[in-house]
Amino acid sequence: MNVLLAVARGTERWRDAFSSRLPGATIHVWPADAPPEADYALVWKPDADVFRRVRVRRAIFNLGAGVDALLAVESLPADVPVVRLEDAGMAGQMAEYAVLAVLREFRDADHYVRAQRAGHWSPARRRDRARFGVGVLGAGVLAQAIVRALAPFGFPLATWSRSAHAIEGAESFAGRAALHAFLARSPMVIAILPSTGETRGLLDAEAFAAMPPGAHVVNVGRGDLIVDSALIAALDRGHLGHATLDVFREEPLPPAHPFWHHSGITITPHVSAVTLVGESAAQVAAKIATLERGGTVSGIVDRARGY
Repeated sequence: MNVLLAVARGTERWRDAFSSRLPGATIHVWPADAPPEADYALVWKPDADVFRRVRVRRAIFNLGAGVDALLAVESLPADVPVVRLEDAGMAGQMAEYAVLAVLREFRDADHYVRAQRAGHWSPARRRDRARFGVGVLGAGVLAQAIVRALAPFGFPLATWSRSAHAIEGAESFAGRAALHAFLARSPMVIAILPSTGETRGLLDAEAFAAMPPGAHVVNVGRGDLIVDSALIAALDRGHLGHATLDVFREEPLPPAHPFWHHSGITITPHVSAVTLVGESAAQVAAKIATLERGGTVSGIVDRARGY
C-alpha cells in the first residue's frame, strides 16, 4: 500500500506517526519521494502540483478540521473521496476556549483587569444568568462539544445551522430565515461554521444589528465568516460590546490590520483547537484499515456543501 504524505509543516512528526500506525504501508513524503500513484494521500494545505504529479486511487485525508483550503486546490481530483478529521482531540480544546470566553464575559473579567490597573476597588454589576443566552453558530461535532461544556453553567443555549439538528440542552434554529431570531436571543454568539459559499460574510452589518446591544462575538470557525469592516463599525458605535477572534481572513493577521489595536477586540493566533498529531494519525489509520477491509467510513466531505 502506497501512502503519500504532503503537509505544509511538521513532516517528520506526521511521517513517524503514520509509520507506526500503518506498518504495512510505504509512506512517500512530498515532494522528494513522490510516487506516480498512491492508494491514499494524507494532506494539509497541499500545493496544486501534488495532484498533478501523483494519481490518488482510494481516498484523500485532510489532516485538519477545515477543508476549505483543500477544496480550493484546482487540481483536486473530482472522483476521489475527501475525508476530514472528526474531533481527534480538537473538541475538548474548542470547548475549553469557548468556556473561557463565555465566563470571561459573564463574570466581567476585563472590568477587573481595568480596575486593578487604575487602582479601583470596583465590584461589577451582577448579570442575570437566565438572560445571558449563548448562541452557537454551528451544530457539528465541535459545536456539540461546546454545548455540552456550557450546559452545567445554566445559560440558555441555542444552535443555528443550515439544516435542523436536535442537540440536547439547546434550542435549535435552522436556515437563513431563522438567523436573525437566533442572533436576537444571544448576548453571546460563538461562530464555529466552516467556510462555504453560504457562510462567507454571514456575520455582516445586518447580522450584528440583530444582536442585543452589548453582545459579544467569538469566532473560532473561519475568518471569512465575519465582514471585518462591519464588525469594527458595530464595535465603534457601541452596539457590540466585544469580539474574541481566533481566526482571520488572512493569517497571520497583517501587522497593519485595525483589529490589532482595537480596544474592543481580543486576538488569539488560531489556537482555539490545534491538530494533535497522534490522535489525528490514529483516526486516519483506523479509517484506512476500514477501507482496506471494504468498509465505509464517516467524515466524507460533501463538496457541494463545502464540508
